[in-house]
Order: sequence, then structure tokens, then C-alpha cells
Amino acid sequence: MEVPAIKKLEKFEVYEIIRHALLEDLGSYGDITSKYTVPSQSISRAFAVCKEKDGTVLCGVDIMQFVFNEIDKSIVFEKLKKDGDFLNNRDIICRASGPSASLLSAERTALNFLQHMSGIASLTSKFAAIASKYNVKITDTRKTKPGLRKLEKYAVICGGGFNHRYGLFDGVLIKDNHIIASGGIAGALKSAKSMAPHHLKIEVEVKTFAELDEAIDNKADIIMLDNMSIKQMSEAVEIIRGKTRGACLIEASGGVTLESIEEICKCGVDIVSAGCITHSAPAADFSLEFE
Repeated sequence: MEVPAIKKLEKFEVYEIIRHALLEDLGSYGDITSKYTVPSQSISRAFAVCKEKDGTVLCGVDIMQFVFNEIDKSIVFEKLKKDGDFLNNRDIICRASGPSASLLSAERTALNFLQHMSGIASLTSKFAAIASKYNVKITDTRKTKPGLRKLEKYAVICGGGFNHRYGLFDGVLIKDNHIIASGGIAGALKSAKSMAPHHLKIEVEVKTFAELDEAIDNKADIIMLDNMSIKQMSEAVEIIRGKTRGACLIEASGGVTLESIEEICKCGVDIVSAGCITHSAPAADFSLEFE
């Protein structure tokens, strides 16, 4: 099973996300607690530590550095671990030193990114560990928090998953409402094929065997089996493999959980898309501790 390459996020790609997050926390007046209590000449050293009892997959250490440096360019940031690493409880991932007030002002925003992204990476890794045994790819969906999609899809990659289409602009996925609005699968596929670039694969969501036959007959490149039972899914995979001779990729989606992923993979699908890895991943536990 191939492992997705982790392409580091550059600061320019996430600058607006970081800027808005800091503005949300600091407002117009800044960190007034630190201003009122910490001497301006105070210098401190701090480290970020994993507090997850069973460990977690690290994601967001570069974002942490971007946050600290956005607050104060004089902060010295040392990474001890990299995104994609598995952390054990009490592992130290980075150290930072500089003006105490600056470290305190950056602390919560930096940790919020780290905890959220590591939570997604860790949950994804649990799905990927099961799916990889069956040579199945785990992908995300567009069920992401508004404004955070780039970070969340990056976290999926760090956890060993794969990205589905990024948005509505880079992939054709004909879903149930498109089918209704266009008058049926045949019409929707014919229209899409006439307008889409030749290299772009066209995917169709099906819920019934009648829809499945229509998608096969009209040569969909990818068929998504949506919310089918394991029995239905196994039968659908057999039909698709027999009629398309492997020319059509098969995706399973709808209510995928850690408890159901293995049985889904056993059906013989190529891809499983799971919205929960982004919309329901619990945050990982980290803290920033001053030395």
C-alpha cells in the first residue's frame, strides 16, 4: 500500500488562517494579562509536550512555529519532532525561547492548531492502519470546518490518509441532488463528459442497484456506493468488477466508523471516504510548559 507523501505547508499558504486566529484571541488590545503582569524585559524558555496517555500522531508543529514568529520574530523555535511522527506520552515536540509576554500571547492559538490537527492525524492513522491491510485508501471529504480545510486535509495526509477533491472546483462528483436536478444519471454523465477536460475522472454516487446499472452502462470512471449494507456493497463490487473488468474505481461512503471500516474493506472496494476523520476527530492533548 502506498503511503501519501507529506508536503509541508508553507507560511504563505496558511498566513490568513493564522492571522485571523490571532486576531480572534488578541483583539484590538492584545494580551492584557501579560501586559499587566509580566515585566517587559522578562525572557523565558518553554517546551510543548504531548499529554495523550496512549500517544498521538503529531501534526501542526510547523504551524506552531508560524504562530510564534508572527507574534514575535525574535522568538527562537526549535523543532524536536516533525509532522507525521508518532508521539508517546510526555514526548517533547519543540522548544521556544524569547520574551515571556510574546510566548504567552502565542501559546493558546499555537496549541489550538496543534491539538486540532494532531487529533485529525491520529484518528486518520487508526483508519489507515486497518484499510492498508486490504490495500484500500482512506480519504477525507469536504466535511471540514469552514476556513480550516487546508489544515485539516494536510492533517489527513500526516495520518496516512489521502485527500479526496479539495473543493467543488477540482473534481466532478455527481451526487443524489445532482441526479434529481439533471433528470437522471445518464443525462448527468453525458453532460459532464461533454464538458469536462478529457483527463478528469467523473464520479457518480449510487444508492440502489438500478442506479448502479445506469452508472455502469454510462461509463462512470468512479462509482461511489453510498450508505449500502455490507451485503449490498459486496454484491455491487462483484457486479462492477464483472461488467467493467477493473476499469472503474469503487468508493464506499456513508456512516463509516472505526467499527465498520474493516468489514467495508473486505468487500473489495478501492477507496473509503470518511467524513468523521475531519468533522469528529477529538483534539489531542498538549500543553506548553515554561521552564
